[in-house]
Amino acid sequence: MDPRKIIHIDMDAFFAAVEQRDNPALRGRPIAVGHDGARGVVATASYEARPYGVHSALSSTVARRLCPDLIFVPARFEVYKAVSQQIRAIFHEYTDLVEPLSLDEAFLDVSHVRSATLVAREIKSRILAETHLTASAGVSVNKMLAKIASDYRKPDGLFTIAPDEIEEFVAALPVERFFGIGAVTAERMHRLGIRTGADLRQWEESALVHQFGKAGHAYYGYARGIDKREVTPNRVRKSLGAETTFAEDIDDRVRLQQELDGVREEVWARLQRHEFRGKTVVLKLKYDNFRQITRSKTLLSAIDSEEQLARISEELLAGVNFHGRKVRLIGLTVGNTPEACTDCIQLRFDF
Repeated sequence: MDPRKIIHIDMDAFFAAVEQRDNPALRGRPIAVGHDGARGVVATASYEARPYGVHSALSSTVARRLCPDLIFVPARFEVYKAVSQQIRAIFHEYTDLVEPLSLDEAFLDVSHVRSATLVAREIKSRILAETHLTASAGVSVNKMLAKIASDYRKPDGLFTIAPDEIEEFVAALPVERFFGIGAVTAERMHRLGIRTGADLRQWEESALVHQFGKAGHAYYGYARGIDKREVTPNRVRKSLGAETTFAEDIDDRVRLQQELDGVREEVWARLQRHEFRGKTVVLKLKYDNFRQITRSKTLLSAIDSEEQLARISEELLAGVNFHGRKVRLIGLTVGNTPEACTDCIQLRFDF
């Protein structure tokens, strides 16, 4: 059986790029899309802001400290959605197997074409011509490798990992670059002596599962360049959320509410980016003794505004009795079931 041909398209600093496209005064300047304030969070930073350390999910206060000349621009999600629809229409001219991950990225299965690299190059050119925005593309035999490849030469990059290059490429890859391995997991791997794909490949699957839970199965495959997930056009998402772990445990409710505000703003941005609607809000707290609790509220219809999400999250936090314990983590999820978040990201703020 011939290997699949998968393309991952990722728009470059999408929200910020749209703002710079539409407002010439912002071009070439460090900008952040998001709310500027003590409780704000950066949704996207322009490439001019990134050398200062400004990135998505960073608190606005920290971003301002890192880059005093940073320009904050309010998000215009309806505009971003309209541009995203333009881009998706281009994708569907090449294949019906398109799996959007968010407004600004998607997987495409183009196994039916002779050269996936040529198709990726043409799609990039079409996007630039029709939207005046740049995209980066990764091409390989599976989703994991294609996603890594799209990030390899950003911005405006195109990188292909051919079948005969996979083993050598993966062996030299730092574990931080693997799909699904974040900073916390990478640090755990470093402590175990796992720094590259070659190191990861030395581990038995059962040992990885013992150390990292069910994710160990995926890591075992990734170390060998294996990812059997198919491009699924109608992927069902159950929930979206965000959480943050504090540098120091907190027992001040005012401070906790401020941190929750930042998490909630990131959740709302993710809901808009992924075009996701849910009617169940789940608050998660982890205490200083590592005990974790959740509180949830399910509405009759989906959350339709950030103000509504703020009101419910505040009610949930107000109803928690800490019993004298401090809190080390706070998280918020929106979904359609009362279960804990299945698609959370972790926010890393400096406090």
